[in-house]
Amino acid sequence: MAGNSFGQLFRITTFGESHGAAIGVVIDGFPAGIEVNEELIHQDLQRRRPGQSKLTTQRKESEEFQILSGVFEGKSLGTPIAVTIPNADARSKDYDHLKETFRPSHADFTYQAKYGHRDHRGGGRASARETAARVVAGAFAKMLLQQAGIEIVAYVSSVAIVLSTVNDKTVSLADVERSVVRCPDPKAAKAMEEIIEAQRRAGNTVGGIVSCVIRNVPAGLGEPVFDKLHADLGKAMLSINAVKGFEIGSGFSGTKLLGSEHNDEFIRVKGKMQTITNNSGGIQGGISNGMDITFNVAFKPVATLMLPQLSVNKDGNVVGVKGKGRHDSCVVPRAVPIVEAMAAIVLADHYLRNRTQQNG
Repeated sequence: MAGNSFGQLFRITTFGESHGAAIGVVIDGFPAGIEVNEELIHQDLQRRRPGQSKLTTQRKESEEFQILSGVFEGKSLGTPIAVTIPNADARSKDYDHLKETFRPSHADFTYQAKYGHRDHRGGGRASARETAARVVAGAFAKMLLQQAGIEIVAYVSSVAIVLSTVNDKTVSLADVERSVVRCPDPKAAKAMEEIIEAQRRAGNTVGGIVSCVIRNVPAGLGEPVFDKLHADLGKAMLSINAVKGFEIGSGFSGTKLLGSEHNDEFIRVKGKMQTITNNSGGIQGGISNGMDITFNVAFKPVATLMLPQLSVNKDGNVVGVKGKGRHDSCVVPRAVPIVEAMAAIVLADHYLRNRTQQNG
C-alpha cells in the first residue's frame, strides 16, 4: 500500500489498523536538540480520544503512547522518532456482520476493489483511529513551530445548520476547550450539542465545519508552483477521514466579490508590511505573506448509522446493513486537534524547507 507518508523535510509515516495491536508514527527530519514536551502530546491525544463525552463514540482508549526512538534525556536526537499507541479497547465482534458486506459511504467496497483483501474490523487502515498517530506527529511539529512563535488554533464553527460567531483574531485554545463540542461561541455550542444528541438518539449523524487560524507566520513560507502552501494545506486537510471540502481565506464566498472588493491592499504599520483585509487567508502566490492563515474544513456526516440501509455483499446481492457498537454521531468535536496537527505538520515542513533557502 502506497501513500502512508506525508511531507518532505518534516516527513511522517503512520502505520497500524483500527483493531490491530497498535497504531503509530515515524517522524523523520525533526531537528536535534529540541526539548520534547510529552505533556503536549498527551494533551492533544486526550482532545482527540474516543469516549471523552456523551456526544462521542464510547470506545475507551487511554491513548497511552510510547516513544521508541529519537529522544534521549528529554531532547530530540535528530534521528527518526518512532511512537506507538496501543489499541486497548477494540471490539472486533461488533464488525462480524460486515465481513462480506459493504457499508454505504465507507471505504469497504473501494478497499476490496483495489486490494482484493481487507480488514473489516472497524474499517482497518481506513478507520479514523489512524488519525491519533497524526496527532502525535502534529504535537512534535507544534514543538518546532513554537520556537518560531507560530500558534495554531482550530475550533468548530458549524454543526449542521447551526453557525457560530467567532473572532479569529482573539480566539484561544482555552476558549475552544470550554465546550464539549469545541465551539467558542456559547450560544451556538449549546445548539450544536442539542442537534448532535438528538441525532445520536435517533441513530443518525450530522456533519460540520472546523475552522482554523494560524498566527505569527513569517512571510516567505511555501513554494510558488506545485508546493504552494495552501495547496499542501488543502491536501493535508482532504486526507483526513470524512473531509469533503477545504477553503482558504474568502473561499467560495470570494466568488461573489468584485476584484476591487477582494484585493488585499498593503499598508505599513510600525515598520511592518501588512494588508488592510485578509481575503487571501494569509497566502498569496502560494507563499505566506505574514498575515494570519485562515481556512475552513468541511466534514460530512459520519457514515455509520444505527439505522437500516440498503447495500450489497461481495457477491453483489442486495442486503440490509445496520451499524452496531460504538460510533460518533458527529466527528467535528474530535476532529479539531486533527486539523491542528495536519496544519502544524505542513507548516513545520515548509518552515524547515524555507530555512534551507535563506541567505545569511
